Amino acid sequence: MSQFDNVTVQTKANVYFDGKVTSRTVVFADGTKKTLGIMLPGEYEFGTDTKEIMEIQAGELKVLLPGSGEWLQINGTGEFTVPANAKFKLEIKTVTDYICSYVAE
Repeated sequence: MSQFDNVTVQTKANVYFDGKVTSRTVVFADGTKKTLGIMLPGEYEFGTDTKEIMEIQAGELKVLLPGSGEWLQINGTGEFTVPANAKFKLEIKTVTDYICSYVAE
């Protein structure tokens, strides 16, 4: 999807890891949320409150999902899902453009 229609964008940025990961929150008419963001090269660990679907729009990275002993490599575009109340690790190799969807279950 190249655009979202009829949404509200929260103007305050979500800033993590000294500005190396940033995003903006998009709220849809039904109340669901996504964030649109950029990650600079580095190593990061995130925790989830809800299930998250990460759609990589561009970039080169590796992700270590909870319960997995193997890193998933993404070059260009890709997608992965992280369960609620979990932690996952990222190794960002190049500037990475992403969309994160928050899924209530």
